[in-house]
Amino acid sequence: MPPKLLTGLTVLAGLLAPQVASCGETQALKGVVELFTAQGCVSCPPADAAFEKLVHQGDVVALAYHVDYWNYLGWSDTLGTKENTERQYAYAKGLGRSNVYTPQAVINGRDHVNGADLAAINTRLDTLKTKGTGLSVPVSASMRGDEVDIDIGNGVGKAEVVVAYFHREQTVEVLKGENKGRKASYLNSVYDVQTVGRWEGLPMRLTLPTTVMKSEDRDGFAILLQTAQENGAPSSIIGATVFIP
Repeated sequence: MPPKLLTGLTVLAGLLAPQVASCGETQALKGVVELFTAQGCVSCPPADAAFEKLVHQGDVVALAYHVDYWNYLGWSDTLGTKENTERQYAYAKGLGRSNVYTPQAVINGRDHVNGADLAAINTRLDTLKTKGTGLSVPVSASMRGDEVDIDIGNGVGKAEVVVAYFHREQTVEVLKGENKGRKASYLNSVYDVQTVGRWEGLPMRLTLPTTVMKSEDRDGFAILLQTAQENGAPSSIIGATVFIP
């Protein structure tokens, strides 16, 4: 299912002065890692721990999507949503897979590995970057009054501008299921994904009102410049950054 389209958005296209991203320029980022995980999945705690290390590396856009298909085991994931599950199934379609699994790390929208294997994740990120299939289009974000400007640079092709809103940290005690008794802090847990515009190779600016963020919770969002396959499945991510107020 495609991300929701955000309305009430200001779009300015044309040549723009370079903007400084709040969390570093695109060129400094190794790539984007999207971890599909669940509180009720017995195999997921090692992946959650690896993901925390990935977040603290500082050179990766790291997003955690809690899915809901393990809820039947006795614990309903407090961060899980059907939309996160739908995104994982959409990736499976694009990657030519007939099923999904946890923990799964999707890298740059192009490939996937076991989410618990931090070394494999970083190796795959480095390999994609070396092959020229990393993040090639500059993306940055900056605060201007009560608005956030998202600036996207030159590039080749067309892509959707996708915003993934996340909770920076949520501490959860699992009371039932396979991980009963486990208390953990989950980082960068995505709670909403929206398409906010379309990029067609030229520099452009999108402006978001800060009211779309729950700043009192110190939430943030990632901006993903993501292509799509002919069947609508999400595909390669060619630019990204993170904004945290």
